[in-house]
Amino acid sequence: MTRLRGEDGGATVLVVAMAGVLMFVMLGLGAAGGLVTAQRRAQAAADLAALAGATTSDDACVEAARVATGNDAVLDRCVVTGDEVTVEVSVAGPDVPWQEVRVSAEARAGPG
Repeated sequence: MTRLRGEDGGATVLVVAMAGVLMFVMLGLGAAGGLVTAQRRAQAAADLAALAGATTSDDACVEAARVATGNDAVLDRCVVTGDEVTVEVSVAGPDVPWQEVRVSAEARAGPG
């Protein structure tokens, strides 16, 4: 007697495939959320560093670097033009196994 194979187990394969797709989408959303969070942190650190540099009576770039470091950021660039201070800072982005991700932001502070 020949026994024909049924479709038993077909739903299991579909569920496993959909779970894999769902996991892939969740990883993408997590990375995107991490980038947005890092961008917000970088912009806040840049704003504070520029304000600190513009309001100090000492060396503006030294003060901007101190404030950036206090906000877990690195001061990448600092330009003083008259009373205006322009800074660019960077922070670590989300953890990605194949490369280091850094997110940067720029801010300017001064009168007017």
